Amino acid sequence: MNRRLEKHYRLSGIEDFARPPRFRFRAILGSLAAFVVLCLLHYPLLRLPYYWDEAGYYIPAAMDFYSSGQLVPSSTLPMGHTPLVIIYLALAWRAFGFSPLVTRAAMIVCAACTLTGVYALGRRVANREIGCWSVLLLALSPLFFAQSVLAHLDLAAGLFTLLALLALLDERPWRFALASTCAVLSKETAVVLLPVAWIFLWWQHRRAASSLPRAWWVACFAPLAVLVAWAGFYHQATGFWMGNHQWLRYNLYSTLNPVRILLTLLRRLYETFVGGFNWLLTAGAIAGIWWAQRNKIGEPQGEVAQAAGDNTTLPAQATASEASEESVQNQPRSNILRRFVFLGGWLTTAYLVMLSMVGGAVLPRYLLPIFPPLVLIAVILIWRLPRPAARSIMVFTAGCFVWAWFLNPPYPFPFEDNLAYADFIRLHEQAAQFLEAQPGNRRILTAWPASDELARPILGYVRQPLNVVALEGFGRHEFHSVSPESFDCLYLYSRRWEPSNNWLRSFPWLQRLQQRYFEYQPQIPEQKLAERYHLRLLASFERQRQWVRIYVRAEE
Repeated sequence: MNRRLEKHYRLSGIEDFARPPRFRFRAILGSLAAFVVLCLLHYPLLRLPYYWDEAGYYIPAAMDFYSSGQLVPSSTLPMGHTPLVIIYLALAWRAFGFSPLVTRAAMIVCAACTLTGVYALGRRVANREIGCWSVLLLALSPLFFAQSVLAHLDLAAGLFTLLALLALLDERPWRFALASTCAVLSKETAVVLLPVAWIFLWWQHRRAASSLPRAWWVACFAPLAVLVAWAGFYHQATGFWMGNHQWLRYNLYSTLNPVRILLTLLRRLYETFVGGFNWLLTAGAIAGIWWAQRNKIGEPQGEVAQAAGDNTTLPAQATASEASEESVQNQPRSNILRRFVFLGGWLTTAYLVMLSMVGGAVLPRYLLPIFPPLVLIAVILIWRLPRPAARSIMVFTAGCFVWAWFLNPPYPFPFEDNLAYADFIRLHEQAAQFLEAQPGNRRILTAWPASDELARPILGYVRQPLNVVALEGFGRHEFHSVSPESFDCLYLYSRRWEPSNNWLRSFPWLQRLQQRYFEYQPQIPEQKLAERYHLRLLASFERQRQWVRIYVRAEE
């Protein structure tokens, strides 16, 4: 094949039958490199026991499928989540054995493939350097870095959502059908991708004054059909179309309040564009837009756009035989960046609206599917600044992201948003080992997830189950019905981040809003419990301002 024509195919993305193996090899090699780097960065975390929702649902559900092939778990309360990640973890355990190390490595595979997809998308819509910066910033962002080893659903949903965006941009309906179906099977909330795809395809074909091909109709409704089939299967097994009584009340019925929806939307906007030093990307993107408008700078010319300049020098036999293919492939790519921003903007809007209306827990990890395209869009906009300024902003942002792994905000936040979750696990592991070494069979009063940590050895905290009396939490009302005779040992711990400079204490109206609409409740003071139940402190453990206190009766 002529070298110039070969270069044209490489830059323009036209698939030749002789080229895909090499492209696939590069993708596999890139994913393997990302996997190795992420494993090295997460090395101290790879053998940690399971954390919070991992311990409460995902690991028990995957263990049920691993041991008996149950798609609807029986050892934990069914949540209605689609089962792809659960099946994936069970297959990883089947191949390599059940252990936290295998689980963490399996999730890093998802993270590595996501980074490879971000690079491919960045190179597709812009150029190599933008793709590399996007990969670096996404990999180092505290939320993505923390979630890269945790057995949650959102990382996998983000990976397949990203692949679905690539398929849409490349106008590959069957690839889109496969990727979007996997996204929906990873987490049911990924179904919001479908209306975004419908709007995008309608917009594209309206501009081209053409009708939507039949293949796209099938591709767009295939994920919806799979989701309906799963809902029917789940309903037959449990009597619910999704979740359970408690799940529906917490995640749907209690959230449909106009004031709560508005407050949740504000929180989601903060988590997306401000929290965790994301404000640096937001500010840099705004500066890039301003600079481009002031200096009339166009869109960054990427490898795809640069290929247009080679068209006039292509061999005659190539241009003659493939004119129709070039017209189909190259013309849409002239505005591919605009199409990508359209998709990314609508996807972000859809997720923000949906997650403002449903979901009792306002967890930032639910936003993971929109982070890869958003980071890429931010880098593209920052790249409109002078190159030294753009690179300086991104280096500084990367450094701040690493700092945010260890920096906790001055307000309550989920420990899983950065490496605070590792401190939580290590602290509870230390307390569990202490309790396991105590003589006798003391009844231990504590709240979830510590109650599961002490009662379920598969979670990695204890070798034998301890005698646990479970509470829902450490608020005042949880202790109303607890009698002194019902327990022998009280296991208290910091269930949320409560710094001394907590913003909620500084602004009482914020605390009232949190209590009314988000079930925020401060923990009851330890001293009051010690006086009420006549307890003495047996052991105390602290780590990075998180703590565990173990009390026993004063007469012991």
